[in-house]
Amino acid sequence: MTRTELAVETPDGTCRATLHTPDGEGPWPGVVSYPDAGGVRETLAGMADALAARGFAVLVPDIYHRTPYAPFDTSTLFGDPEEFARLTSLAGSLTPNQVVTDAKSLVAALRARAEVASGGLGAAGYCFGGSMAFRAAAAEPDHVAAVATFHGGGLAAPDDPSSPHLLAGSIRAAVYVAAATDDASFDTAAHARLREACDAAGVALTLETYPAAHGFAVPDNPTHDDEADRRHRETLAAFLTEQLLR
Repeated sequence: MTRTELAVETPDGTCRATLHTPDGEGPWPGVVSYPDAGGVRETLAGMADALAARGFAVLVPDIYHRTPYAPFDTSTLFGDPEEFARLTSLAGSLTPNQVVTDAKSLVAALRARAEVASGGLGAAGYCFGGSMAFRAAAAEPDHVAAVATFHGGGLAAPDDPSSPHLLAGSIRAAVYVAAATDDASFDTAAHARLREACDAAGVALTLETYPAAHGFAVPDNPTHDDEADRRHRETLAAFLTEQLLR
């Protein structure tokens, strides 16, 4: 695999990102892969490498580029009140409008790369990044053709006028959502709200619940699950292949 450091210019400054590409001759279908709330780190880069090995050009952005921050250690983060409060504050500072602004810049940067094939792009997201992938598809419906989220939180929040599910009418992409068992951030009521919104908008939605805890797909999370992670990798690659290579 090849990792290329990029500096993506956005209206709010420069967003650091890495582009992960397979060995050999491209171009390959492009995918924006949004990290979880812990932000960019080697674990997320390794996940992007694994997806690139399946034949994709994968862009991983620094979602917190507006705010200098020290990296998080997700293996101890959730048991450390001060660190968890720091994470919560940082994640809460990122507004839906900022996510959309970044998405437009990231999509433009990906489409401009020689390594990236013409045609539809994918957007994938983990935990906190799941809602970002959904917003990217709504912001760039002419370019994002496939959305996949894994243990995404807040996808269909009640009484929230900015909830991602309310953007379904702007999405033309096929959507795959992998929920976690007993996940308070995306419970069965939220499943129903998301299904209803996608059905009303004519969005092709596949929603599955994996028998694992929130965070199952990210290896440095304490709740990582080997079998659910394996299923996630295979399903993501197959879904993107079906939607972007047809």
